[in-house]
Amino acid sequence: MGRAWRRVADNWWPVLQQAMAAALSWWIAGLVFDHHLPIFAPIATLVALNTPVGGRGTNAVRVVSGVIVGVIVGHVAYQFLGHGASAIGTAVLAALLAALLLGGERITMAQAAVGAVISVAAGQQAGIVRVEDALLGAGVALAFSQILFPAHPVSLLARAQTRTLQALGEALELTARTLRAENERIDRVWDDMRPLYTLLDNLAGTRENTSAVATLTRHRRRNTEAVQREIASARHLNLLGNSCLSLIRSAMTLDEGRRSAFAPAVGALAQIVRLLADEPRDDDVRQRAADAALHILQNPPDTATPQATAVWQNVRLAVRDVVAFAAAEPDPPGAHAP
Repeated sequence: MGRAWRRVADNWWPVLQQAMAAALSWWIAGLVFDHHLPIFAPIATLVALNTPVGGRGTNAVRVVSGVIVGVIVGHVAYQFLGHGASAIGTAVLAALLAALLLGGERITMAQAAVGAVISVAAGQQAGIVRVEDALLGAGVALAFSQILFPAHPVSLLARAQTRTLQALGEALELTARTLRAENERIDRVWDDMRPLYTLLDNLAGTRENTSAVATLTRHRRRNTEAVQREIASARHLNLLGNSCLSLIRSAMTLDEGRRSAFAPAVGALAQIVRLLADEPRDDDVRQRAADAALHILQNPPDTATPQATAVWQNVRLAVRDVVAFAAAEPDPPGAHAP
């Protein structure tokens, strides 16, 4: 329930924006188009905005490009092959290949395929209507994402880092409990690790989106140093997340008799990560986290076996990444841009 509530708390504002934008698209399309029911306008708006904040403008462009490609390809297929199944298959294949040439984004490919099917199945006029609706819907999405509610680069990355640190702390805490207890179900740890891979991947994508947002939105001239520091922190957090995942995996391979010796180090790492999750941008908190992480290395456990040696090396790597994250400095302007 705690995770479910966090999902709602983190996403209620973007969801509300999608609902408002869809209603606005329908209303505007009703005023502009009087020759058809503009059902695809709000759909295009929703598809464009249904992506993490920071990438919505790019998503809108991908939607329109996919629709246009699909309609053109579908119209050509309809002219030569008519309405049959062979026309549908040929149009979809050609549309997907064309979308791959444009970059291969999944949303572009999906919209190209749908546009091709509509054009073949319903004829040329339906394809033109689809393009008109897509252009209007994407325009509303761009207005919402770039003008009315532009993403703030610092808060964009700060939220992503907080979510990742929270999940990482929970996974480390569960690992520490598993190491302390005998006959504990290890599969619980594997289940808890799966969302972390997604969060770390999303964090990397958010970092790239933030670089673009910092350049393209009206916030680009504000808090330049703060933006670059968040980008650097996110890069170090990706490294920290991967080193902690390696630690968890290696710790689970230990014999039951040796697991408990590593529980204090993993538990201490969990507390440090949770401390960072509460105040990831506070310099004092970062310094306390770095000091506490270095203290872990003062009490090494017995590493008489190769497995134990590997686990301790992963502990050292995670500690190093905690210190690097805590000491992250702003990147110079333009560094690591996507």
